[in-house]
Amino acid sequence: MSDSLFSGGHGAELTIDLSALTANWRLLRERAGAAECAGVVKADAYGIGIEQAVPALVKAGCRTFFVAHLSEARRLRPVAPDATVYILNGFPIGSAGAYREIDAQPVLGSLEELSEWRATGEGRPFALHVDTGLNRLGLTFAEFTKFHKDGGFQGLRPSLVLSHYVSSEDPADPITTRQTTTFAEVRSALPGVDASLSNSSGFFLAEPPRYSLMRLGYALYGGNPTPGAPNPMKPVVRLEALVMQVRQAPAGDTVGYNTTWTARRDTTIATISLGYADGWFRSQSGTDAHPGGIALVHGAPCPIVGRVSMDLITLDITDLPQGVVKRGDKAVLIGDGISIDDVAKRAGTNGYEVLTDLGRRYNRIYIGG
Repeated sequence: MSDSLFSGGHGAELTIDLSALTANWRLLRERAGAAECAGVVKADAYGIGIEQAVPALVKAGCRTFFVAHLSEARRLRPVAPDATVYILNGFPIGSAGAYREIDAQPVLGSLEELSEWRATGEGRPFALHVDTGLNRLGLTFAEFTKFHKDGGFQGLRPSLVLSHYVSSEDPADPITTRQTTTFAEVRSALPGVDASLSNSSGFFLAEPPRYSLMRLGYALYGGNPTPGAPNPMKPVVRLEALVMQVRQAPAGDTVGYNTTWTARRDTTIATISLGYADGWFRSQSGTDAHPGGIALVHGAPCPIVGRVSMDLITLDITDLPQGVVKRGDKAVLIGDGISIDDVAKRAGTNGYEVLTDLGRRYNRIYIGG
């Protein structure tokens, strides 16, 4: 039994390896050539904690960070006082003063934002977002071309121009080539401005467009930037939960809410202290119609049976030797060969959601860094 699992008052523990995080940054830094490698730490550093991840990355040599919101930049600034900070989600009306107070740069992606920044930004630098196919935020290529032709950048100080790939994890998708070509035209129109296009998967394209800045997100946290190929990144997170009870369910009994899973044999059930309130997906429930997720108990894969509930999950441990699993043992849900991408596949989502849904109730243990 692990006493540390009880020390924080919760029955599940999330271990975050900051040494693995920084090793991933260094690996990608080596691939970047002369380009700078920025850390994308939005969504609480993909769920692992801004206040812990950012100092580790700064110590490793990272000097530029991207967040999504002003609130995230406010958390970042005290732990990285000298870093360059970009805020991705546009420029909220009337917020120029807030950017000035924390010395952060907005990523401007509309003519309205550019107009307001010209009037209120006091000539401060900003990043320019030109959309090349995602159709989410950013100037269209036509808007950018006309704005530039009409002298719209006079009196403005773009420090960086960027765009976002749609599906760089799939090298065969033709939109990647189209985006790369379009962005090259944007970059040529602003030759004195730093540029950034590649994300984590963009690093692994046959000819990655490095420019002056590459943005590291998912791969930093152990996600596989090359789906279908071995993951070159080190795992950063490990999730374990305590076995709270071992019980028997006779053949024909149901397990969990709404009688969705029926024991086809006399079944041994281990109930573990984890649920959807901790960010574990209800879609990993095992039912009579389809299998659910798995956890490792004593190294053996054990299926989730019945509904994932708010605070508890039930595992079928019948195939383990009788009596070997006891109250206080651990079940591993991420780690020991179960990756965040494996969890995502079983949950019908992606690893980004797995990471960013990691619950706040866990006992969080930081190692390394």
